[in-house]
Amino acid sequence: MDKSRARSLGLNAALAVLIADQATKFYVLNALDLEHAEPVALSPMVDLVLVWNRGISYGLFQQNADLGRYFLILLALGAAIGFGIWLWHSLRLLPAFAIGLIAGGAIGNGIDRIFRGAVVDFVLLHWEEWRWYVFNVADAAIVLGVALLLYDSWLGNGQQLTSPPSKDPLS
Repeated sequence: MDKSRARSLGLNAALAVLIADQATKFYVLNALDLEHAEPVALSPMVDLVLVWNRGISYGLFQQNADLGRYFLILLALGAAIGFGIWLWHSLRLLPAFAIGLIAGGAIGNGIDRIFRGAVVDFVLLHWEEWRWYVFNVADAAIVLGVALLLYDSWLGNGQQLTSPPSKDPLS
């Protein structure tokens, strides 16, 4: 596979996630003004609510001090750089796409931490009394990217699954 094609797909995925993430956050903060409004029911199982997440995934390790916030910003920056390096060396489309999703999500949430002091989460999935954690587009892209990488590592590399057996008895 051509590296430039994989890179292009990954970079486009990252850019699409970043734009969608920041646009939806802008919309819920400004057009819907969820900070001052009641939650918006989109369906019987999906509501838009505003949660300022000062922690990491699932709201773990909440950071109310600036030192913790800066640490999480550096962590997001390091993750984005690491995923960028991985993407640069990626040869196949599926992993490149998945890496782009994760990198775009990390950058989107990092931008929130830098300019808003916390990550804007706003999608709440629920069923009757059961509530799932509140998330955003970046979070969804990260989860999808990780799932695709797991799929690819287990089943996705068709070249390995269909290659003929080696004639060398020691290999």
